Amino acid sequence: MGIVRRQGLRNTVISYAGLALGFVNTVLVLPKVLEPRQIGLTSVLVALATMFAQVSAFGFGNMGVRFFPYFRQPETGHRGFLPFLLGVPLLGFGLVAAVYLAGKPLVLSWYAKDADLLREYYIWGLVLALFTLLLNLQDTYLKSLYHTAFSSFAQEIILRLLITAGALLFGGGYLNFHGYVLWYIGASSSIALLLTLYTAYIGELHLRPTRAALRVRPLGEMLSFGAFALLGNVSGVIITTIDSLMVGSKVSFDGAGIYSVAFFISTALVLPFRALYKIAFPLLADYWKDNDHARMADFYQRTTRLNTLLGCYLALGIGLNLDFIFAQMKPAYAAGATSVLILLAGRLFDGITGVNGLIVVTSPRYRYDLVFNASLAGATVLMNLLLIPRLGLTGAAVAASVAMVLINIARTWFVWHSFGLQPFDKRVPLILLLAAVAGLTAWLVPFVHSLFVTMLLRSTLLTAVYGGLLLLTNAEPQVRETMQKLLKRGAA
Repeated sequence: MGIVRRQGLRNTVISYAGLALGFVNTVLVLPKVLEPRQIGLTSVLVALATMFAQVSAFGFGNMGVRFFPYFRQPETGHRGFLPFLLGVPLLGFGLVAAVYLAGKPLVLSWYAKDADLLREYYIWGLVLALFTLLLNLQDTYLKSLYHTAFSSFAQEIILRLLITAGALLFGGGYLNFHGYVLWYIGASSSIALLLTLYTAYIGELHLRPTRAALRVRPLGEMLSFGAFALLGNVSGVIITTIDSLMVGSKVSFDGAGIYSVAFFISTALVLPFRALYKIAFPLLADYWKDNDHARMADFYQRTTRLNTLLGCYLALGIGLNLDFIFAQMKPAYAAGATSVLILLAGRLFDGITGVNGLIVVTSPRYRYDLVFNASLAGATVLMNLLLIPRLGLTGAAVAASVAMVLINIARTWFVWHSFGLQPFDKRVPLILLLAAVAGLTAWLVPFVHSLFVTMLLRSTLLTAVYGGLLLLTNAEPQVRETMQKLLKRGAA
């Protein structure tokens, strides 16, 4: 657990700093200077770019993490792994680009209400897709090398600072909206270039292709894994982006902008989970390689307890203070408050069920993850088709949350049934009970003078009660250990 703690701590610190910057972007900057329709455009472009980037990758992100332990050999440049990792997806991107351009009339017909606005920036979505692909592949490579902190820093800090700067320039009149969109795409694209420079800096930019890369493991095995991972990844992207795309299509770009802001507020809950998963993925691959089920079982339960503890605290902190959060924006964005609460519930369940998805993907039975994702993607599209016309933004949130709950129930059962691993111990229900008590206590605080003062009182009380109960009951031993270390440092 040593490397997990070190890298996980760095990623968590970076993620929380990114959370603060994301809050500034989403609450204090973007909704103050941009109309919902304008934010809706960028969210749709990002969703389209993400979709096409995943198709282009041909599952090589997952393949890279899964098979890199067999390639790891620094003295030979890891046997040509990086050129192999980049080569096939870049060939795939050429095909995807042709489909993207040929499908322009069809895509514009889906967004008939805002077709004029989307038409102007359609080609830029392809540029964003290319750099999204490169970013994802380089992030995979750095994960495999256990160099995750800088990648997190670039994506969570630098990118958000650049987006904030662009919004401020737009708000100050130095950029028109066209200039802001180009700035946004340029900022996102520059992160991929920055990771290339970092990879060269640490001496791991090995771009010379070698035939050895095709002999480390059977090529058919790697391509087969990539093909299955592709279908799984596309299903995953559908699950996470289809709501924004369909709100933009079925409602409007205004609705997509409001939903995008609500969606981001809820993502504050998952940042500590993502920080841990970055290092968990290659670690689990090594556990499977070594057939070390005991350490995997211990890791599974520890991460579940930690995710439960942090997830409950963040979900309560966000949910109790939504009035304050939406008061910082233009009034139109408050229509997404119900969506935030529903999304928080789904994301909390996703975190509590632990790393089940990563265990399946890195296991010898990885093909079953495709069944889960493909079935769920279909169900998600169907639920969105049924619920968005009837419930609008709330329907999209319900569909997304139900999707997260269903896939995690299925995966958790599968991991337990197939490998005898389950994420829960007796401490998890206790943590949930303590969180409920702390949340109820904070919720009982009435409105005091202003939303800001009320937010401070509720947050302080939530922290004090929750933290005190955790220390008193020792529901999670790491909390007491961390507190003791901090006290020792303070005394020194």
